[in-house]
Amino acid sequence: MAENKGSFLGTGWSFPPAFNKTHESVAMVSDIKDIEESIYLILSTMPGERIMQPEFGCDLKRLTFEIDDSTLIAAFEHMIYHALLNFEPRVNYINTRIIDRKELDGILYLQINYFIITTNTRHNIVFPFYLQGEGTNVSV
Repeated sequence: MAENKGSFLGTGWSFPPAFNKTHESVAMVSDIKDIEESIYLILSTMPGERIMQPEFGCDLKRLTFEIDDSTLIAAFEHMIYHALLNFEPRVNYINTRIIDRKELDGILYLQINYFIITTNTRHNIVFPFYLQGEGTNVSV
């Protein structure tokens, strides 16, 4: 995919990794999609999970059983700010908000707002945070 190689915001493997059988290559993403997938990867990775980069990631799972209050929001803000500061140099973190709560499913949807430094444009992603552990659903 030669057209993606010239992206000034970056090009990388898609997340989760996928393969293109037709071109016998790895599926690639560029520009804003590359940044969004990078942020999602950072927030989904626990420090210590990557052998060659033990500091990489964000320890959000530590907050899994915390009470949903202003202290939890402050903890999200602090942890996400430091993770993006350390591992995603293309963005400046703005803030995090809880935009939806699915108590019965045990999910908080976090809106993470940031500026892309190179283009000076504001963007956001929505990140699902599982309150009972990742992928766990409570049935009623």
